[in-house]
Amino acid sequence: MKNFAKLLVIFSCTYGVSCFYLPGLAPVNYCKADNEKNNCKSTVQLFVNRLTSEEHILPYDYSQFDFCTASEEVSPVENLGQVVFGERIKSSPYELKFLEDASCSQVCTKEYDVNDKDSKRKLDFLLEGIKKNYQHHWIVDNMPVTWCYNIESNRQYCNRGFPIGCYIDPKGRKSEGCYLSTSNFDQKDSYFVYNHIDLTIKYHSGKTEPWGIDLGEGGGRVVAIKVEPRSIKHTADGKCDTNEYLRIPGKPQGKIAITYTYSYKFQETETKWSSRWDYLLDSMPNSNIQWFSILNSLVIVLFLSGMVAMILLRTLHKDIARYNQIDSGDDAQEEFGWKLVHGDVFRPPRKGMLLSVFVGSGVQVFLMTLVTLVFACLGFLSPANRGALMTCAMVLFVCMGTPAGYVSARIYKSFGGERWKMNVLLTSMLCPGFIFSIFFLLNIVLWANSSSATVPFPTLVALLALSFGISLPLTFVGAFFGFRKRGTEHPVRTNQIPRQIPEQSFYTKPLPGIIMGGILPFGCIFIQLFFILNSIWSNQMYYMFDFLFLVFIILVITCSDTTILLCYFHLCAEDYQWWWRSFMTSGFTVFYLFAYCIHYYMTKLNIDPGASSFLYFGYTFIMVALFFIMTGTIGFFACFWFVRKIYSVVKVD
Repeated sequence: MKNFAKLLVIFSCTYGVSCFYLPGLAPVNYCKADNEKNNCKSTVQLFVNRLTSEEHILPYDYSQFDFCTASEEVSPVENLGQVVFGERIKSSPYELKFLEDASCSQVCTKEYDVNDKDSKRKLDFLLEGIKKNYQHHWIVDNMPVTWCYNIESNRQYCNRGFPIGCYIDPKGRKSEGCYLSTSNFDQKDSYFVYNHIDLTIKYHSGKTEPWGIDLGEGGGRVVAIKVEPRSIKHTADGKCDTNEYLRIPGKPQGKIAITYTYSYKFQETETKWSSRWDYLLDSMPNSNIQWFSILNSLVIVLFLSGMVAMILLRTLHKDIARYNQIDSGDDAQEEFGWKLVHGDVFRPPRKGMLLSVFVGSGVQVFLMTLVTLVFACLGFLSPANRGALMTCAMVLFVCMGTPAGYVSARIYKSFGGERWKMNVLLTSMLCPGFIFSIFFLLNIVLWANSSSATVPFPTLVALLALSFGISLPLTFVGAFFGFRKRGTEHPVRTNQIPRQIPEQSFYTKPLPGIIMGGILPFGCIFIQLFFILNSIWSNQMYYMFDFLFLVFIILVITCSDTTILLCYFHLCAEDYQWWWRSFMTSGFTVFYLFAYCIHYYMTKLNIDPGASSFLYFGYTFIMVALFFIMTGTIGFFACFWFVRKIYSVVKVD
């Protein structure tokens, strides 16, 4: 698929006059200031982004730490996904001239007076950020500035960010920034600010690129940016040639001055621009996962699902053949098991309105997930296109209001419901309103903590406008066609008097079946769940969308098979109340999902028990709610198809 996309780009560049590039894939040509041609740039812009920490979920803006800022703020336009995710990209004061190396360039000097209240507040915020391992996230040519170091097995790991400093507590315990630095910090109860940055910018001349563009002498394209942060106590004349560290005691006294400097150099490399993300993706610790073990797990899940389907089909084949025998009068009168409840199996359930609303919203989430994964597999939502994944998901969720309204109306009409206006309003507002309410509450917490992830008020208004201005009308359109269409005809008639359900054994009662129903679907997603949680909370890049799409398909098959099997067992036990049970059986997968998120929180994360923990479980609850209605809808439709199928092929007197 990647090679096919490259061929499309090559063809578009060679066939036409102007080139067409997929979003986020257009290269930028650089050249020396005295050799500007081919529409190239001589200045390599460096942007700064929000600062994050694995120990503190609250991200903060770059300027909140009182770092050096640019004289003129020139920020790239951020899309909706970037704003919701809390990215705040701004220009920086670091000036990079292509192929013009620089050494110990001074940016600015920040002075703090502990006796001044405002100055002390800024210094305390900076030192607290060092203690909590906050990291810079810089961007050059739409590539993250990476901090590379060796890990186990002498393998290099490139982190998308670098720490702002090192902290050693009074007991000698060091923060992460201390261990991974080349400096040997050994003074207890001390802060060491990384005030000097060494940048290595690797570029490719572009002569062997598939586009065939020759940039000439002194031209190239940026393919990698690596950083080495250091703590330097500058000399009186501002030089960086010193071995002393900039140490700030645990309890600062008097006046403190921090001078920020940087050096950079360019290195030519054979790495092509089209492959510049490979070094970052290949160095991720989770990218070298043993694919054989994952494939083995998927094969087991497929094997189990196939066994369920095979046993079910063979058993049903015998039942249907036995029920349709009319060779003798005794055989014709013999009825037992699931055929006995044919007059009640399509009886409308209690709270049918709520069930239809859940199913309609589940269709909306399912289609959003499916289309988003398809776009991601095709490469449209690459890491280079920042915020595209979230933007695509939100736009698709809004646009899928029409199928949600249609399905909800059809299901509700099959239940004999007549309050169609209430059905449409609940479908368009209940689940989205619930999610937005949680999101708004989390946004208040972010705002109270002055976090950069706080979604601005205009963006909140835009989200509401998307809901009421687009999603709601589309839901009405879908419901209009759904209610106008003729009601669903069931293969058997429903008796007027409900049949009494016999006493059930422990295994055929609703709760044990629902609990067991979520185990197998969860088994096929928990491996990918670990990577997804790492990408969200541990600042790691997720890029295995092709594998995620395969897992999603297997999840759909597993939820369907498990729900159908348990539904068949309950019908054989003469329990015909399958409507809600089919939704809850596969939807109960979310219980194990939430339990795994708790396990991840307790074993993998080391975050504060206050606002950070509240935000973690708040965002987790949003993910859990969406997953619940999606998997529940999958089980509902699988069981609905199964019940209609088996009762349409038997002869009922």
